[in-house]
Formats: sequence, structure tokens, C-alpha cells
Amino acid sequence: MFDRKEKGDRAVLVLPHSRGEGDTARRAEEFAELVKSAGADVLGVVAARVEDPNPRYYIGSGKADEVAEAARALEADVVLVDHVLTPVQERNLEKHLGIRVVDRAGLILDIFAQRARSHEGKLEVELAQLKHLATRLVRGWTHLDAQRGGAIGNRGPGETQLETDRRLIGVRVKMLTKRLEKVQTQRGQQRRSRLRNTVPQVALVGYTNAGKSTLFNALTTGDVYAANLLFATLDPTVRKLEGLSCGPAVLADTVGFIRELPHDLVAAFRATLAEARDADLLLHVSDAADEEREHLHRVVDNVLEEIDAGDVPQLHIMNKIDLAGAEPRIDRDAAGKPVRVWLSAATGVGLDLLRQALGELLGGERVQSALQLPLTAGRLHARLKAAGAISGETVDEHGWQLRIDAPRSVIAPLSGGDPAETLLLRELLAVAE
Repeated sequence: MFDRKEKGDRAVLVLPHSRGEGDTARRAEEFAELVKSAGADVLGVVAARVEDPNPRYYIGSGKADEVAEAARALEADVVLVDHVLTPVQERNLEKHLGIRVVDRAGLILDIFAQRARSHEGKLEVELAQLKHLATRLVRGWTHLDAQRGGAIGNRGPGETQLETDRRLIGVRVKMLTKRLEKVQTQRGQQRRSRLRNTVPQVALVGYTNAGKSTLFNALTTGDVYAANLLFATLDPTVRKLEGLSCGPAVLADTVGFIRELPHDLVAAFRATLAEARDADLLLHVSDAADEEREHLHRVVDNVLEEIDAGDVPQLHIMNKIDLAGAEPRIDRDAAGKPVRVWLSAATGVGLDLLRQALGELLGGERVQSALQLPLTAGRLHARLKAAGAISGETVDEHGWQLRIDAPRSVIAPLSGGDPAETLLLRELLAVAE
């Protein structure tokens, strides 16, 4: 999103806040972590109280003068504003300050651009950046702004440079969208393949820096990069999770969430976040030592709703109990179902309890029973086989004797609307309860 010097950017931070806002200190700390993740050095901080946003600068004109003075005195390269600015506000601030201005959305997009490693992740980041940039095209080519038509030998389409830039961005956005659709189709095929193999899908979600990647590595002996940085990992990683009482499962690590995640980024990362939307169970990881964990829970839940994953069952993971001074345990609801597990992914304390809870939750969703099908139920037999629900079978003159082992969600819709097949499956599901 902006060019960096070899020694890194020197930044002045602008922290707008209002009277009714919550913990401004926590928000300021989080924004400083974002800046650190982007690789910039913080030279100074200017707090700005904003009750009625200035349509020209968002902050007041007097505060804009204060920021300009601080930037000149500290010889800053960039001013980073902890709020989403309109294109006009961003442009006006740049003119007033005489240096680059990047708002919260632009900063997060820049971090994502640095961290994306997979082909899919890079496509998603570029698409989000272009959509963000399209609203911020500035007439930087004033010497080319005149219409080309009118002179012999110089007739052209009559586009201004600004119109040309917008058209080229539009072409690139269409191309990236098509590529992402292709990648999304491939991922969908992979997910359907796992579904046919009747392997339960589990996805890690949570606020960024809650310890998801550390937990992923502890459960799968994986090698996902984990660090004390916001958005340390972006690209989804999928590994086999073994050692559960219900049999193997598939565990996916997804990108962390954060306050005011840019809408374009959420839209672009729908393909990546599909791992969460298509999961059988979400492990919602929280920092047990964080006093704001309940508020951060709601932030994550809001993003899950936005990507159509709000209805997926959740098991809450209270991580970092070594920092919170808590004991490892499983919290259960009135029916005895696990709803929360307290553990430390870094030390390994409580991981056995998490495996126990996963075995209970995922095992309860599987149907493991015998089923006898008459020879007239050939279509149902074919559908069960295609779904990977048959773990063993024999056949004689009376029909098929099957051993069924599959998630309940896979078996339930396989009747195809036939009354006889529906009755057979209903009996099978009733026996398995």
C-alpha cells in the first residue's frame, strides 16, 4: 500500500477517540501492535478527541496543525490514523501535512500484503487492495488530464489519466475475481473430498494474537508460524488431528479477527474463511488473561455472522491460563455437554482435556450402526457409498448388510425424497441416538 525505506518507516500515530468510547488505552495499545506488525517505528503519538467528525480532516483543523508540527519536528515519513477515513479526508490530510497518510484499513491491508504466502492469499489481498485503492485515486497526473481528442494524429479514446487508471483497476479486479473463483472451486472440491471420507471438520477461530497457531501446532505437531504479532499467520493450514476417541478429524487454522476489519478484506477472504463456514465445529480461542475477552468474543462472533458461519457449533477455548493463574478444566452446560476448555497451548497443560471434549462433541455427531438394505434400495446404497458412509459390507440374496460409520449430517439428506429410503434412514438415525 505504500513504499518502505530499507530502514523502515518512521511514523506518527493519530489516535482519535470519543467521550463514550470504551478502553482507549487498550485500543491505543492494539494500534501500536498493528504498526509494529507493519514494520514501522513509532516516533510520536497524538491523541485527538473527536465528538463531531470534521468532514475535511476527520480530526479538527487545530489538531491537524498539531499533527503537522509533530511530523515535521520528528522527521516522520508517514502519519497513521487509527480510524477509517474517507478518500477525501485522507487526501486533504496528506495535502495539509505534506506526507503520506494511511488510515486503519490501509494499514491492515498493508500487513496482509506482507504476510500472505499462498497463491490464494496473495490474490485475496491484491483484490482487497485494489478495491480500497479504487476509491482513493488522486489526480496525480494533472499534466495528462487533458482530453486526447482534437489534434490530427493525436485522436484517442478521450480518457483522462484518472479514468484510465480506474478502467485498468476494474480490469484487474475482474481477472482476480475469476482466479479466486477458480481457487475457491478447487478448495470446495477438497472439502467435499474430506466430507466423502466422513472426517469431521474442526476450525480454529478467534481474535488475532489469542494463540490459535500455537494451539494448532500443539495439537497437530505442525509447523505453522506463531509469534507475538497481530496477523502472524494469514493463509489457512489444514492438518489431520488424531488421538480422539471419535476417530481422526481435520483441523484448520484460519486468519485472526480484529476490530473494524476492512469490509473489502472480509469480502475478499470469504474463500479462506470458508474453512470456518464449512466446519462441523469451531474452536473459538480466547486469551484467558485478557480483561476484554468477552468484548473480543462479540467481535469474532460478528465477523462469523458476516461470513455466514454464525450457526456453526462452537467450543470456547480459554488459552494462556498460565498467564491468567487459572486451572485446567472443562466447563459443561446443564446437559453435561462441554462448552469451554481452559488450557495453555504454550505449556501443553489442558490439551488432554481438549481432546476429551472434542471426542465427546464429534463422537456424538457420528452414526456407527448396522444397516440392512434390500436389493431394491440400490440407489440408496450407491449414495451411501459415494458419501463414504460405509465402513464394511456383505451381500447375499436378501440384500446388503452394511456397517455405517459417518457424521449424522452426511447421512440425513441421502434419502433423495423416496419414502421407503427415508424410513430406512430414519430408523438408522434413531438406533444410533
